[in-house]
Amino acid sequence: MIHVEDWAEIRRLHRAEQMPIRAIARHLGISKNTVKRALASDRPPKYERPLKGSAVDAVEVQIRELLKQTPTMPATVIAERIGWDRGITILKERVRELRPVYLPADPVSRTVYRPGELAQCDLWFPDVDIPLGYGQSGRPPVLVIVSGYSRVIAARMLPSRTTGDLIDGHWRLLTGWGAVPKMLVWDNEAGVGRGRPTSQFAAFAGLLATKIYLCRPRDPEAKGLVERANGYLETSYLPGRTFTGPDDFNTQLSAWLAVANRRLHRTLAARPAERWEADRAGMLTLPPIGPPAWWKFQTRIGRDHYIRVDTCDYSVHPRAIGKLVVVRSDTEEVTVLAGEEVVARHARCWARHQTITDPEHGAASARMRGDFRHQQAARARDRRLAATGTGPPQLVEVEQRELGSYDRMFTLIEGGGATTTGETGETGETGEGDR
Repeated sequence: MIHVEDWAEIRRLHRAEQMPIRAIARHLGISKNTVKRALASDRPPKYERPLKGSAVDAVEVQIRELLKQTPTMPATVIAERIGWDRGITILKERVRELRPVYLPADPVSRTVYRPGELAQCDLWFPDVDIPLGYGQSGRPPVLVIVSGYSRVIAARMLPSRTTGDLIDGHWRLLTGWGAVPKMLVWDNEAGVGRGRPTSQFAAFAGLLATKIYLCRPRDPEAKGLVERANGYLETSYLPGRTFTGPDDFNTQLSAWLAVANRRLHRTLAARPAERWEADRAGMLTLPPIGPPAWWKFQTRIGRDHYIRVDTCDYSVHPRAIGKLVVVRSDTEEVTVLAGEEVVARHARCWARHQTITDPEHGAASARMRGDFRHQQAARARDRRLAATGTGPPQLVEVEQRELGSYDRMFTLIEGGGATTTGETGETGETGEGDR
């Protein structure tokens, strides 16, 4: 085998210098057949080691049978099924070569988004502990929404990933946009729905007049925009920041997003804020009412005058005991209504398993409990007196004089006149001796 330099020189001498094959062979000191092979090949010579058989060749038929039955079977399982006792690397390489024959590829195509067409949604869990109050800290989820056409990002931290909090988070972010995309793309989040939206989220979609699209399982490419936005938040917003609580987190995040949405987007070669007006013009208008006043639940207040929202208990005024009340909650406030009367209003607690008591409710409860105990003691005393035969003091009936007698006494009517001595015969105004 000749070197690449010799191959190039042979071709130059023959084509440029018009040197015959025999002269080239004499000039370079090689055989004529070597010169002929060099002139016949349009590719430079390359050393290739003769192929040798692989140990996997003996079991390739078994591998094909297993892949034919289960194309997604892992190579480690295949090794166990065929009794493979050699190195796993060469087996994995052969399985990687054979698998596409039985499992067709699923290519991902690039999508072009129209203004207002859709927005992708996801939950981001920041890798930082947020103080939640009551000595607790945690890592609450952050709802992230990215508009497809403009790539504008909106995000907000939520107390939990329950359906009610997700709906309230959507409403607040979309209210900030002032418009609603025609489609919201979600993966299989439990609070939104798996396979199909939950009844509450479907009702929310009906309120917005939008469509909820749930991606197939294990298909992250379907919402690649929001996945990249999550990574952008993780690497560009979070580092070096400290937070005093969820409100501080949301305040800093809103200020940062106002700057981030004006950056130059590499894929678009434009700034998201510059494409936003056209994007919003293609969206739907917001409905006239919001979900915080629409979603609620009813419960009857028991003697323990507390209601539970998420994992926390909130006090209710004890005058609502026994009544059917309506509980409305969002990410910021919990309100309890008995008819039209507000019997409780609390700030939403982000800590877990806490009991929140309004001082007014506690004082009213103590006062009503004292009145109840006094009444119970009075009833018990009456029962004891009745059992001993003494009983409570009896009321004495008093004779009531006719009202006309008072008129005659003060001479207000004829024949009247007050007697001071009456039947004793002593001197009086109308005594018997004057007649």
